Amino acid sequence: MKVIRFDNQLSKLLLTLFIFLSAILFNFSQTSIAQPIVLGVPISRGYPDGVDAERGITLAVEEINAKGGINVAGKLRPIKLEIMDTRDLEPGVPVSEALVATERLIIEKKANFIVGGPIRSEAALAAMDVVSKHKTISILSAGVLSPAYHKRIAENYDKYKYCFRTTGSVVPMIEGAVKTFELIKVKKGFDKVFIMVQDVAHARAAGTALKDGLEKKGLKILGHEVYPTGATDFSVGLSKVKAVGAQFLIPWFDMPEVSILMKQWYDMKVPALPIGYIHALQDEATWKATEGKVSHSVVLYAKAGSVATKAIPMSEHFVSAHKKRFGTEPRSEWSSTSYTVVYILKDAIERAKRLETDAIISALENIDMMGTYGRVKFDPKSHQIIENGDPKETAVSMWAQWLDGRRVIVFPEKIAEKALELPPWMK
Repeated sequence: MKVIRFDNQLSKLLLTLFIFLSAILFNFSQTSIAQPIVLGVPISRGYPDGVDAERGITLAVEEINAKGGINVAGKLRPIKLEIMDTRDLEPGVPVSEALVATERLIIEKKANFIVGGPIRSEAALAAMDVVSKHKTISILSAGVLSPAYHKRIAENYDKYKYCFRTTGSVVPMIEGAVKTFELIKVKKGFDKVFIMVQDVAHARAAGTALKDGLEKKGLKILGHEVYPTGATDFSVGLSKVKAVGAQFLIPWFDMPEVSILMKQWYDMKVPALPIGYIHALQDEATWKATEGKVSHSVVLYAKAGSVATKAIPMSEHFVSAHKKRFGTEPRSEWSSTSYTVVYILKDAIERAKRLETDAIISALENIDMMGTYGRVKFDPKSHQIIENGDPKETAVSMWAQWLDGRRVIVFPEKIAEKALELPPWMK
């Protein structure tokens, strides 16, 4: 009987010890395993710009998590990515799909912040009401060049104070482009322009704005043609460029068929420098795909960073890390801006020392850090990133020229790696 009583006592003691240790382990796990910070990413995953943004964000998150995460008041918290396909760049897809994806990220995935997209301007403008309704901070880092975005924030700050944008606006893009053409005019004596644009709203508006801006600076517009999306023959227009003696050929296209324009330009030896927003030519694979016929073309990027420059050290790290992680250099500016946006958020959270919305908004409005495209600062009223051409002071765009199979920055001069070169038949 004594043995039995001893066994019962031992069992009770072991059970008590088990419960005690379990409680300790539970409390330890609750205090030692940090709750992740959830980043919701609504982007068009089946479209190159969406892929660019996703890669940039993913790379930044992996780097930060490898170091333990974001320091929130002395405690490291990892980042968790939740990505949903908005399909907003696909033809015929309604804006409502992007809105549903954005709201699902907030409600179902419990996103603390929204970064990346939506990428299409119409979808992003509509999503402003979604994030504002849920009081969720959103930082756009891909697409959306419409000036209506930051104008809406400035005019109704209390409602839209949750919205920020790093991609820029078409207005400073055009202003910067005009300054670049003016600089080339001084250096090369070029003052004759032929404009070719795609028949979409942003390209038509850009063509008109460029025409007006360049004429005010004394340049002569000798032609201005509009091509339907999907056009595959530009030879008639290029013949006109030759006939009128234009020295600048300014294309403004985001469709992939623009590579045909460059092949025809090269084969016809048109004596005009192709320089403009030629989105499809940003890809590192462009040289091989066109058999080198993009040589000497100059491509505008809304933001620097996707081509390395010694003037911006973070761009050198980013390009190298991107190639190591994905096997290729970054394609578009949205890779660079989307990489930097995660570090922007990290900086704001660590200075705010908490995730409380108003504290983060204030931290973002007062941010001052270096990114892949220069110094990062927001206008406190419009939440638009500030840019002016000096990477030590603000964000900058860039012009990269295709030379010997590589993209080389030639403008602005403060980040240029080489001087502008002319095609052999223009020398």
